[in-house]
Amino acid sequence: MHRYFTDQRHEALRQRVRDFAEREVRPRIAEMEASRSVCHDLSRLIARQGWIGATIHRAYGGMGAGHLAKTLVIEELSRVSGAMGAMVQASQLGVAKIVHFGSEEQKKTWLPAIASGDCLPTIAVTEPQSGGHVLGMESTAVRDGDDYLLNGRKTYVGNSHIGDLHGVVVRTGEGSKGLSAFLVESDRPGFRVGEQQPAMGLHGFSFGELFFDNCRVPAANLLGREGEGLSVAYSSSVLYGRPNLTAVSLGIHQAVLDETSRFCAERQRYGKPLAALGNIKLKLGRIQSRLLLARLAAYHSVHLLDQGLPCDAELMNAKLVNVESALESARDAMDIHAGCGLFTDRPVERFLRDAHHMFAPAGTSDVQLLRLGELALGQAQGQWSSRLAELLRLEPAERPEEAAPPTVPGQRRRPGQGVSWCAPLK
Repeated sequence: MHRYFTDQRHEALRQRVRDFAEREVRPRIAEMEASRSVCHDLSRLIARQGWIGATIHRAYGGMGAGHLAKTLVIEELSRVSGAMGAMVQASQLGVAKIVHFGSEEQKKTWLPAIASGDCLPTIAVTEPQSGGHVLGMESTAVRDGDDYLLNGRKTYVGNSHIGDLHGVVVRTGEGSKGLSAFLVESDRPGFRVGEQQPAMGLHGFSFGELFFDNCRVPAANLLGREGEGLSVAYSSSVLYGRPNLTAVSLGIHQAVLDETSRFCAERQRYGKPLAALGNIKLKLGRIQSRLLLARLAAYHSVHLLDQGLPCDAELMNAKLVNVESALESARDAMDIHAGCGLFTDRPVERFLRDAHHMFAPAGTSDVQLLRLGELALGQAQGQWSSRLAELLRLEPAERPEEAAPPTVPGQRRRPGQGVSWCAPLK
């Protein structure tokens, strides 16, 4: 499978990330688990490797390596630490809003800083009272001269406590055309971050609350045009959120197999390794089978995305398959470990806790099934992967500064156009 979807450059990137994760991330896991608080220094160290710029064009200082490369980065970090994989996926989710909707000035200002690791972006959509119902949000932005005044509250914001630039979707009017998106710097008066609340898993990662109290934001910080906030939210979730969370699940899933196989080879029962028992082999076989299918779904979906082909269904399915199969395999691993799995000297209980965090963001499994059912019935409302493909294939100099995303179905990247790469990172 690696040979089918990835080339030598992908595998070299994988190895660099894997080596970094073993050298820099693994030694910090015990501290992150014990403190259950955001790991600021490690998050910044990872950002400075340049990997958050995986999908940022090289003209803006990014890697220009594409979504498959982004998946490999998140997968390999998550294989060691789901928290640090989540940190990178949330940052790259914050990239989407600028890549898709930012003006040329906004791109030139923020994308190089993000690519270098000097700026960690977030996206803030969810609110406590409306949850995943985007149109139910109540936070507002009101025009005041050359500025907007933002008021409201956002929750479950990935990288809330380390973010430098928040992409915030709020109400500027009524209905689906009454949502707009703004770039809000973390040092703006009227903005504050809520107290971090310890969660079940992903210790070292933060996903908390943001508060806006007459937070004054220049009109130049408006992303796209007024009324495009729903598009900012949905496109970011579909084209980045789902594949990013898929990648975290995939990395955790691989860790589950690695750790459980090692445990079964070392643990003795009846005078022989636990792995010699037939029922244990069957459980390991199920984990291996799920992982092979999950990786196939994950890589295939982002391969299509890199080619500019319609793939919303594949992205939904990849998230569904990877989240559900990682949870099933983690539960099987806990069964195999039995009492040993209940203690923190082994990581399998951490894998199970971390895997649960992938379920809700970018749509629960029921949401993915609902959308796939609508597709089967011919009721799908278009595809974001098609609507943005033409804009994303353009070189920066060709992009109109205020261009709206194309809406013609079936638009795709030029045949044979691949990813470009930066030099290997030092």
